[in-house]
Amino acid sequence: MANVNIKFNNKDYLLSCDDGQEESLKKLTIFLDKKYSELKEKLGNIGENKLLLITTIQLIDDYFDLKERVSKQKNKLDELSKKFLELKSLAIKYKENKDKEISTLNEEIDNFKKIIDESNTIYESMLDRTTKSLEKIIENTESNNKIQ
Repeated sequence: MANVNIKFNNKDYLLSCDDGQEESLKKLTIFLDKKYSELKEKLGNIGENKLLLITTIQLIDDYFDLKERVSKQKNKLDELSKKFLELKSLAIKYKENKDKEISTLNEEIDNFKKIIDESNTIYESMLDRTTKSLEKIIENTESNNKIQ
């Protein structure tokens, strides 16, 4: 345990605290003394005990106000976190749906390519047959012309 000399309301006190907490205790005492002095100026000398009680009540009021604001902020963060998770879930579902659509479109493109390839093959085959037929017709025509 460490001992710390502090000044409160123009009086010296010797307080004990855990080792390493000396500076923190001094800061807290300075803060309390400042609040106490402010109230003393505002309210006059109404007695040390009553002034200490009012100072304590104000500090506790400040503490509870701060605690309530922190709680509200925590609730807001919790709500934001829930909304974020909902958005994340929606984004994942959207991506999954788009992936399915892309897969379906790719399948349709592949099928369309197959149809085009088959059509090209059929077209080339028809073109070859037509060409052969035309060649035969021309040959026959030439033969007929030679005969005459």
